[in-house]
Amino acid sequence: MFKIQDVSGTDLVFGGDIKKLMPKYTEIPEEFKNRNSNNKWIKVVSDWFFNGLKNAKWIPKEEVDTKKALNHIKYILGSWEPKHEHKQASCAFLLNEWFDDVTYDK
Repeated sequence: MFKIQDVSGTDLVFGGDIKKLMPKYTEIPEEFKNRNSNNKWIKVVSDWFFNGLKNAKWIPKEEVDTKKALNHIKYILGSWEPKHEHKQASCAFLLNEWFDDVTYDK
């Protein structure tokens, strides 16, 4: 499992080292790279990025700190540095690693 990093409020506002928060693109399984796939987590990331998630209810995997994991994802989504394809694939992969499911209003 990819390690969840501590991301402070300052990091979320001013940035930091994005490379330590994302797996290398070559290490992400192909199922998370195809933006047109039916992969649940790709859809969640796309909805989150473009519309926001309203009333999201996350079901974390055992021993995952939901707030810490979501701050990690928010940091990646808000970063200008990596290409969008890498951000989306990374976030979908990490959500799959850390959560069993999520529900939200569209």
